[in-house]
Amino acid sequence: MPTNWKDSGLRWYWVVVLVFIADQVSKQWVLTNFELHESVNLLPFFNFTYVRNYGAAFSFLSDAGGWQKWLFTFIAVAFSTILTIWLRKQPTKVWRLNLAYTLVIGGALGNLIDRLQHGYVVDFLDFFWNTSHFAAFNIADSAICIGAGLIILDSFIGDDKEKSQNGQNDNNAAKE
Repeated sequence: MPTNWKDSGLRWYWVVVLVFIADQVSKQWVLTNFELHESVNLLPFFNFTYVRNYGAAFSFLSDAGGWQKWLFTFIAVAFSTILTIWLRKQPTKVWRLNLAYTLVIGGALGNLIDRLQHGYVVDFLDFFWNTSHFAAFNIADSAICIGAGLIILDSFIGDDKEKSQNGQNDNNAAKE
């Protein structure tokens, strides 16, 4: 385990700040410039469309009556705390996991602020094909998904250098 925060994954916390600021600034821009459900077509497959999400990803539990706000608040705080503890234990050079954890934390905190401030999450990125629309989402959601994808990827390939060092250490231990 790293002896101080500068040698740990906490050194990557700037990603949390970057994701959080980008998410909150973009949502504030939407709230300032769009009416609810207003949509502006930007590309043949992409709109900015202001919607409110009272649930989780893909509006999961959005019509549950309000208790889900506190469930998702608890989950965001718990995951952010756990991932921060894990970051403290990671060496700074383990870039894939450090980046993944900080993306998830930044996204979780961005959506947490929305839930506490508004009671819902501001979504506005609307991809579609013909008349089929993917669920609207935001920068925080994107960061969480990319972070989760990196965690999954790392579970399969890990840090090649670290794996080869562990393999060499295991071989040396077996010889002794």
